Amino acid sequence: MAEIDARRKFACPACGGEANWNPAKQKLVCPFCGTESALPPDAGGAVAEHDLAAALWELADDRRGWATAKRQVRCQSCNAVSVLDPARQAQNCEFCGSAQIVVYEETKPALRPEGVLPFRISEADARERIRRWYGKLWLAPSALKKKALTDRLSGVYLPYWTFDARVAAAWTADAGHYYYTTEAYTENGRTRTRQVQHTRWEPAAGRLQHFFDDDLVCASVGIHPGLLRAVEPFPTAEIKAYDAGYVAGWIVERYQIDLAAATRQAREAMEAKLRQMCVAQIPGDTYRNLQVRTEYSDQTFKHILAPVWLLSYNYGARAFQGVLNGVTGSVAGEYPKSPWKIALVVLAVFVVVVIAMTLGGGR
Repeated sequence: MAEIDARRKFACPACGGEANWNPAKQKLVCPFCGTESALPPDAGGAVAEHDLAAALWELADDRRGWATAKRQVRCQSCNAVSVLDPARQAQNCEFCGSAQIVVYEETKPALRPEGVLPFRISEADARERIRRWYGKLWLAPSALKKKALTDRLSGVYLPYWTFDARVAAAWTADAGHYYYTTEAYTENGRTRTRQVQHTRWEPAAGRLQHFFDDDLVCASVGIHPGLLRAVEPFPTAEIKAYDAGYVAGWIVERYQIDLAAATRQAREAMEAKLRQMCVAQIPGDTYRNLQVRTEYSDQTFKHILAPVWLLSYNYGARAFQGVLNGVTGSVAGEYPKSPWKIALVVLAVFVVVVIAMTLGGGR
């Protein structure tokens, strides 16, 4: 995709100013004159999947860069690399709030995304969802909603790798079947009986086939991984072919986990999922000595951008993050815990236990 094409797609048709993608309207909107314009349905063409083995061998230079003018800055605190429109000035890191940001110069441009999930949740909607999330945090300090407002809310496109693979797995294991015998024992001078569990082990084996479709590996270092997992998955079936118009006016994080490292993460995750699938096939009640042999084929990947609303706030001397899925609206976040409320919970549990013991002792 030529640079001139990408620029032309998000120029305002009325005044020539640079239009930004508006999630609420699902259109490009000019911030100067308010003119709305939609991207063509096939603006970026088809979303391509690429052969993984060939890509790991050599990545072509014509698939690098953003297809439009961008400026990159690195946070010296959290190491996130933000990709900005040239006119946008960055005073603080959008991920951790640090003012220690410097211009980032790369030796080779990043791989251009193949696809993008455009924002669907507007900023107003995001703020309202986060306020509702605040309201459900009953262990948080009562002052949190007043002292940690969402005025540091940023819309960010995060880098993801997606992986497809067809896998044939063969497994062997020892399948354990429980059986019980009656055993006599003496207690307080009286003979009693009880059931004793034993395990009968038998060899077992099986096969399965599975297709992994769009398994996600986030290449961000700016957001805590646990928060991202809490708001995933993203609806990858709705991915649009990358067009610079979708990211116009938004912050984009450059991937910090490259394709080779992401491939290793994806393979580890796939192996873990396959192992659980094999466990589900093992007959009996338990198992041991599980061995799984796998063969991978039709391995492909693509690089995409996924939207999140990122909340960074301070409460007291500590910094916290919150994340909202920019497509589905799922929210997850960190928050301070009130020691007084925790103490009340502990006291309430203690009282319930004491009452239960008292009632039990009185019988």
